Amino acid sequence: MHKSMALFLGLLIFSFIITSICLVPFINLLYKLKMTRRKQKTKDFQNKPTPIFDRFHQHKAGTPVGGGFLIVVLVCLLFAFLFPLGKYLGVFVTYVYPIAEEINIIFFSFLSFALLGFYDDILKFFNFKKSGFFGLRMRHKFIIQWILALVISLLLYQNLKIDIFYVPFVGVFRLGWLYVPLAAMVIVAFANAVNVTDGLDGLASGILMICLFAFWILSASILDTPLSFFISLWIGSLIAFLYFNIYPARIWLGDVGALSFGATLAVVGLLLGKVMGLVVIGGIFVAEILSSLMQIVWKKFKGRKLFPVAPLHLWLQLIGWEEPKIVQRAWLAGIMLAIFGVWLAVI
Repeated sequence: MHKSMALFLGLLIFSFIITSICLVPFINLLYKLKMTRRKQKTKDFQNKPTPIFDRFHQHKAGTPVGGGFLIVVLVCLLFAFLFPLGKYLGVFVTYVYPIAEEINIIFFSFLSFALLGFYDDILKFFNFKKSGFFGLRMRHKFIIQWILALVISLLLYQNLKIDIFYVPFVGVFRLGWLYVPLAAMVIVAFANAVNVTDGLDGLASGILMICLFAFWILSASILDTPLSFFISLWIGSLIAFLYFNIYPARIWLGDVGALSFGATLAVVGLLLGKVMGLVVIGGIFVAEILSSLMQIVWKKFKGRKLFPVAPLHLWLQLIGWEEPKIVQRAWLAGIMLAIFGVWLAVI
């Protein structure tokens, strides 16, 4: 256990150093490729203008977008190179599920949603949507997300035999095949939740870092070496990214990072069998996506807004909170939610 913990901490530090070295050249590359946020007139799902969003975000135009791509690539490469070396470093590898199957599911989630997000980023940056070059509408992307999520859920159910739902203070429920649509819903929800939350400098990446520390503790407690190994590398890379993402941001995650990280965060929670813990630990993400979903549903069926603006962080800006204040208080709330979620998961 002592050697494993030393290894995981070392991996975090190593991942942080490697990502820190790569980030500045990567940011410069994004500038050269003109993969920067554009000045634009945004529209909602009903194709109506969103002037409040534009007012608070137009100053971010020109900031490189796509930092998630670097994190995904580095974490995958570092895991592929370092994980096989673990046994030579004297670490006894323990696992809960068949090790190859678990690793395949983790990285299928990480990479498949990253590719979908990367494709969407490319469409936006190079105006392929206007030219009709395989442009995807929002509903088409949503359908693809569901297809990927259902594939992942089937793999969890069939290959790893996971079909449990743990409710704190109540007990464990076996859902059978109903686990598949429930797990898919969780994956799609968190993929979009992180994407929606990635609207302020350091907000999504900071909350994600806090969530990952919580799940790192849980994965270590059940001696799941592959998952702890992966999370260690992910946290280290994310901390390096966050240094350049805090206000005023020099780089953003982009859809490539937000969709991938949200979906994979959900998969981590599902692998640990802690869906309720995931909802609590990722409570900020849940609040963000719920506020947006409620706004959409209300507009759809009532023909008017439920809130002056959504998601939650945008409403806080509207009532006068400064961006750093929102982010810092969200981090504090995220820390307490993570502590509470870990407590719920282990009782």
